[in-house]
Amino acid sequence: MTHSIHGRQRWLALIVLCLGVLMIVLDTTIVNVALPSIAADLGFTETSLVWVVNAYMLTFGGFLLLGGRLGDLYGHRKLFLGGITLFTLASLACGMANSQILLVGARAVQGLGGAVVSAVSLSLIMNLFTESGERAKAMGVYGFVCAGGGSIGVLLGGLLTNLLSWHWIFLVNLPIGVAVYAACVALLPAARGHAHGERLDVAGAVTVTASLMLAVYAVVNANEAGWTSAQTLGLLFAALVLLAAFLVIEARVQHPLMPLGLFRLRNVAIANVTAVLWAAAMFAWFFISALYLQRVLGYRPLQVGLAFLPSNLIMAFFSLGLSARVVMRFGLRRPLAAGLLMAACALAWFARAPVGGSFVPDVLPGMILLGVGAGIAFNPMLLAAMSDVDPADSGLASGIVNTSFMMGGALGLAVLASLAAARSDALQAAGSATAALNSGYHVAFALGAIFAAAAGILGGLLLRPGQPGQPGGAGAHGVPVSSEPARATGDEATTENY
Repeated sequence: MTHSIHGRQRWLALIVLCLGVLMIVLDTTIVNVALPSIAADLGFTETSLVWVVNAYMLTFGGFLLLGGRLGDLYGHRKLFLGGITLFTLASLACGMANSQILLVGARAVQGLGGAVVSAVSLSLIMNLFTESGERAKAMGVYGFVCAGGGSIGVLLGGLLTNLLSWHWIFLVNLPIGVAVYAACVALLPAARGHAHGERLDVAGAVTVTASLMLAVYAVVNANEAGWTSAQTLGLLFAALVLLAAFLVIEARVQHPLMPLGLFRLRNVAIANVTAVLWAAAMFAWFFISALYLQRVLGYRPLQVGLAFLPSNLIMAFFSLGLSARVVMRFGLRRPLAAGLLMAACALAWFARAPVGGSFVPDVLPGMILLGVGAGIAFNPMLLAAMSDVDPADSGLASGIVNTSFMMGGALGLAVLASLAAARSDALQAAGSATAALNSGYHVAFALGAIFAAAAGILGGLLLRPGQPGQPGGAGAHGVPVSSEPARATGDEATTENY
C-alpha cells in the first residue's frame, strides 16, 4: 500500500532500512576472515569449523519465504523490528560465546533474524517509494548495499580481527541494531499487514521451509560428504519431495503461502531465474577471487579487503545515481542485459589470471568491470522481480527473490568450488600446488562467466522491457505499479503497508 510519510523523512527511512540490511549482508562474509582465529580460540576442527558459516546459511535460506509472507500478513514494520531485535541479540550471544555449541547455535538464530529482515525490507522500500523515478533511485541504494556489502565485510572483518579480536565482528552489530530499531520506531508508522483477514498457510510454511533447509544443508555439506554420496542425494531427494508437496498444497489451499499464479507474471518469473544464475556467478567471483588473492598471490586478509575497494566504489557510483537514470532512460531489459554481460567479461578476465600475476594488469580490470556491471544490473533486476506484484504480495515477492539469490548463490558456489577442487586435485601430482590451485580457480571463473552471460541473454531476450520513465512495467491489472499507488479502503490507504 501507500505510505503516510513524505519527502525527506522517506529518504531517512531508506537509510535506516538499508543499515539494517547492511548488517545482514556483512554477516555473510565478515566471519570468513576471522575463522582461523575462531578455530584457535574455541578449538574447532577443520570439519566442525564450517558450521560457523553453515548454521547461518541454513536458517537464513530456510526462512526467507516464510518471513516475507509473515510480513504481508502481520505487518512489514512489525516483522522488520522483530528480525532486527532477534539478530542483534544473537550477535551479542555470538560475541560473548565461549564454546563451540553456543557460537553455532547463536549463528543459527542470527540467520533466522537475518532472513526476516531481508525478506521484508525490500517490501518496505518498494512501498515507501511509489513514484517511478524515486523508486529507481531507492532501488539503486538498496542494490548497492546488497552487492557491495559482502566486499565491505571482508575489509571490516580483517580490520576488527587484526586490531581487536574476532568477538568484535559480532559485537559491532549491537550499536547498529539498537540505532536501527529506534530510528524505525520513530520514522515508520505502525499498522496492520496487507493481507489481514487471511490465515497463515501452516502446511505450506512447514513443507517449503523444511524443503529449503534440507536443500541448503545438502549443498553446503556436499563438498565434504561427496556430491554423489547417499547423504547428499538423499537430502536433495527429500527436499524435492517436500517441494512437490508444497506445490500441491498451494494449488488447493484457500489462502496459499505462495500464490502459484504469481509466476504467470513474466517479469517475476524471468527475474527470479536470472537472479539464480547471477547469484551463482557473483558468489563464485567473490569467494574464488578472494582465495586467488590469498592463496596464489599471497595477499593478507586486509589486503584482500582493499583489493575489493575499486569494485565497491564503482558500484556505489552506479547504484546510487547513474543506474536509476539508466533505468529511467532505457527501461529494465537493456540495462540488465548490459550489466550482466559486463560481469561475464569480468569473470572471463579472472579466468586467465596467472600464478605470478600483479594487481593492476590481472585483478584491477576485472574488479572495474564487475563493479560497473553489478552497479548497472542489480537495480533493474530487483525492480523486475517486484514491479508486477500486487502490494498485498510484496513481502512474498521480496522473500522469493531473496530466496532465489540465496539458493542460487549457495548452489552455484558449492558446485563451482567442488569443480575447482577436483581440477586442482587432478593437477596436484603433476606440478606445483599453487599452479594446480590456480587452474582450479580458472575453471570456477570460466563457469561463473557462463552463468552471468546466460543470465544476461535470458533477461535481454525474455524480460518485458517496460517504458522509459516507468521501470516498474505493468502490474497484475495492467496498471503501472511504480507510478500509481495501490488502492485501499478508508484510512488504510495511508498506513496499511506498515
